[in-house]
Formats: sequence, structure tokens, C-alpha cells
Amino acid sequence: MPRRLGDLEDAVMTRVWEWNRPVTVREVLEDLQKERSIAYTTVMTVLDNLHQKGWVRREAEGRAYRYEAVSTRAAYAAALMNEAWSASDNPAAALVAFFGMMSPEQRHALRDAVRMVQVDEPAEDAERPAEETEESTPGEEPAAEAAPQPAEEAGPAEGDEPGASATGKGR
Repeated sequence: MPRRLGDLEDAVMTRVWEWNRPVTVREVLEDLQKERSIAYTTVMTVLDNLHQKGWVRREAEGRAYRYEAVSTRAAYAAALMNEAWSASDNPAAALVAFFGMMSPEQRHALRDAVRMVQVDEPAEDAERPAEETEESTPGEEPAAEAAPQPAEEAGPAEGDEPGASATGKGR
């Protein structure tokens, strides 16, 4: 399970993720120094810690290392959300509370993500025998999946402002 990165670890990883290439301690140091006073050895220690935790891999280049992210920032965020959700004694209530905190733009992104997952579901169900799918009961054919609605045709999700469409714009 991922552990939330500390503030300095997050600042360093942000650079590694944004640059999307192997980086040196010196490059990260110079960029961080635009915002705060920080020592070379501090950045070197943070990158070494991130390496030991499995967040970055490193390759020797001369007497230094080049560091590269092991996964994306999106994967990190997803793992943190999953960890927090899994720790809840009432996952449904946790999701409702989380959705309630979302901005209209975040809810729109969530609807898009759910549509992408729904598009993938029929293929997954097709690989399982009918008696194992949730929609069917023994001796019955599986229920047909409803086709996902295009974003411009979908109505507002529960909790959206009145008059807001799936695109986040008023009707």
C-alpha cells in the first residue's frame, strides 16, 4: 500500500513526473531553489529515500545518478484513494462524502471515467460464464447491458447544480 508522500518528497516527485525523463539531483535542486532555500544533500537524500521506497529507479551516470519515476502521478493518486476507501468502515458513505466534495469539473471527469469503465465491462462479462455474471440467475440469459450515453446526451448526475448538463455547461 502506498504511503502519502511528505511535502518535500511530493515537491521532488512533482518535478520527476512533470519532466517525464530521467533527472539528476542538480536539476531538481535548481528548480526547487526557485521556490525555497534547500541544500544539494537534502535533495539527494530525498531522491535516495524515494528510490528505497520504490517510487523512482536510478541509473548511475558517472559519479551521479539519474532518477526516473516508476509510475505516474495518476497511479499514485489512485492508489492513495483506494487505500483511504479500503480503510473506511462504510465505503459507500465514504464515496458519497468524497463525491460531495467534488467540483463540477471533477464530477464531469468522474462521469467520463465511469463511462470508460462501463465500455470495458461487457468484454469482461463475456469472458465469464453466464451463471457467474451479476445480472443473471441460474437458467436465465444474462441481462443486456445498456449502452453508455455520449457526454452531450447524458443528463446531470445526482448532486449537480440544476440546469447543468454532463458537459458542465448550462442547458
